Amino acid sequence: MTDTDPQTQLILDNCLTEALFPELPGHQSGKVRESYDLPDGRRVMIATDRQSAFDHVLTAVPCKGQVLNQTAMFWFDQTQDICPNHVIEAPDPNIVFGQRLDMLPVEMVVRDYMTGSTDTSIWPMYERGERVLYGHDFPDGLVKNQKLPGTILTPTTKAAQGEHDAPITTIEIVEQNLLSQDQWDKLAELSLAIFARGREIANDNGLILVDTKYEFGLDRDGHITLADEIHTPDSSRYWIADSYAGRLDAGDEPESLDKEFLRLWIRGICDPYKDPIPEIPAATLMEFSGKYVDLYERVTGLDFQKPTMETPMADRIRSCLTKTLPEFF
Repeated sequence: MTDTDPQTQLILDNCLTEALFPELPGHQSGKVRESYDLPDGRRVMIATDRQSAFDHVLTAVPCKGQVLNQTAMFWFDQTQDICPNHVIEAPDPNIVFGQRLDMLPVEMVVRDYMTGSTDTSIWPMYERGERVLYGHDFPDGLVKNQKLPGTILTPTTKAAQGEHDAPITTIEIVEQNLLSQDQWDKLAELSLAIFARGREIANDNGLILVDTKYEFGLDRDGHITLADEIHTPDSSRYWIADSYAGRLDAGDEPESLDKEFLRLWIRGICDPYKDPIPEIPAATLMEFSGKYVDLYERVTGLDFQKPTMETPMADRIRSCLTKTLPEFF
């Protein structure tokens, strides 16, 4: 990145790549978030700017953690009448305090379109010649990015970090005792209802909510509760509605405002499951960041407030934690 202009380099250098605070107990590190479990049952989740794709953390993207956190907060608020969620408060653009849950071992993936680029997405499976996907029968002759006849659920088992999520069917979930039949039925009902709400709001803002994933857990009283993140550009695909039909007819990829931009960039230069993934250029990272910010503003109708360059984000977050959790600092 020696040819990167100084202002861009300053922005890239200010990315939040770590959020490690040894004063806090119960630390757990994910691909994007650092989490801490407090003795009172609260969970502190800090969204970093780390960017993962194809099950690897590859780089950092400016503003990415803040976009994820604030987009998720918007959607948690918009769907809380459908399903309770884990959020208690968000004292910083990158921080959420939530209630600790007993997480259920299945990710609920909801899809409206024949698309995707990862091994668990339905388009690569269909393109390989498979016609029964996640227990759903598909006819011949479908093309990438076309709308499906109806909304479908394609659940996966949640993998450990660095491992792959695995496709699974409804019958297998119950037979393997991952969920009871009642739990599955409830998760399916909630997932479809939350997705329908997301699709409606996205449509009102000129966007197509293509697909998404949800994670659920049980609170201390055993109630199903929505967790992690919801309808963010990391966990969902969004296309710009106005150009979708024309680009589909032309055989072009839709205009997207999500993680698929980076996946397709990587797919264009290597096989991410077999080859080393090369360094991502600064210009690509900045374009990617711009798409995330654009998505936030389109969905919420709010102006995105970028972090100041004067204060390192790690220092700002430490200051917030010191004020909100003085007993640990």
